[in-house]
Amino acid sequence: MTAAQRRRAITFILVTLTLDAMGIGLILPVMPDLIREVEGGTLGTAALWGGILATTFAVMQFIFGPVLGSLSDRYGRRSVLLISLLVMTVDYLVMAVAGSIWLLFVTRVVGGITAATQSTAAAFIADISKPEEKSANFGLIGAAFGVGFVLGPVIGGLLGEWGTRAPFYAAAALGALNLVFGYFVLPETVTDSIRRPFLWRRANPFGAFRALGQLDGVRRLIFLVFLYEFAFIVYPATWAYFTKEAFGWSPGMVGASLALFGIGIAIVQGALIRPALKRFGERGTIIYGIAFNFAAFVLLTVITTGWVALAFIPVTALGAVVTPALQGLMSQRAGDDQQGELQGVIASAKSIAMIFSPLVMTQLFWMFTNDTGLYFPGAAFALSAAIMIVCMITFLGRPRAA
Repeated sequence: MTAAQRRRAITFILVTLTLDAMGIGLILPVMPDLIREVEGGTLGTAALWGGILATTFAVMQFIFGPVLGSLSDRYGRRSVLLISLLVMTVDYLVMAVAGSIWLLFVTRVVGGITAATQSTAAAFIADISKPEEKSANFGLIGAAFGVGFVLGPVIGGLLGEWGTRAPFYAAAALGALNLVFGYFVLPETVTDSIRRPFLWRRANPFGAFRALGQLDGVRRLIFLVFLYEFAFIVYPATWAYFTKEAFGWSPGMVGASLALFGIGIAIVQGALIRPALKRFGERGTIIYGIAFNFAAFVLLTVITTGWVALAFIPVTALGAVVTPALQGLMSQRAGDDQQGELQGVIASAKSIAMIFSPLVMTQLFWMFTNDTGLYFPGAAFALSAAIMIVCMITFLGRPRAA
């Protein structure tokens, strides 16, 4: 692969991951209004349905992350990514015309499957990276998600002012354009020397976790990924509802705040993580990230002014260095023929967090804003702060393994 081919292929991978992130961020500003449009009810009821839809999306990612990762180990990254992009584009078009909560439910099922290609995209990055480059290059994945969180809320917020359906047509168009781009520029990185048979006992999430758990320290690090993601998901799970309740923000303002958050993540994981890894190494970077996130979550529980929240939200992205550093540690401990399987298990750990975290976080929001008890809109952020303490204990408990 020439340098120019490598650059074009990486560009396609990052655009694909950006579109995956847009699939989450795009619907956040319009989701409260969209759910009430098709289902009716109060804002609290919409939050509960939002948690169910997010959980459905995550269940599919959990099941299909290792499946698609293992399929890419057998049949190659190219075919898995391109087919998933095609299905994702059609899924956005269906969301644009959905007239019932149950059709939205079906689209979240399909969307979760197509978004499970994160594992395949990450495996592609691992294929073309030297061991010492992996953590920093996995930071590019986080940066792509950051850009997606910028574009998604911006498109969703701005177009949401014109109607709840317009953002999905835009996402479908972007998906179609990227599919055409990938068809012409994406090479295959799986060669016969690292190709492995597809076996269900390894491809299902539980079997893959058991197999990879035998690698040095990987089992504990995967558990840490789950804990960290569970806490971090408080942003997409509750931010639209929290800011609407606490500050009376419109969809446009919610989109703008999430865009600032995404810009921060893109800068941190695309650029700042490299000097952090060089200076502190993976271990020190993870410790810093956990500590910073703890402080950020605590502050968000006590902020009562909208402009302060808007100014602070991009600063919270400075803690978004934990996941790529963890991915780098684990990727260095897996073989070249296990990268798709490993990234699939990491994706499944994130998906388990996405299954349970939105339900817990939105339930907390409902419990503390339903006028029947203590009023505390920031309760979910307080829980995330407590989880950061558990993350630190988990990581430092056995320092030699990390």
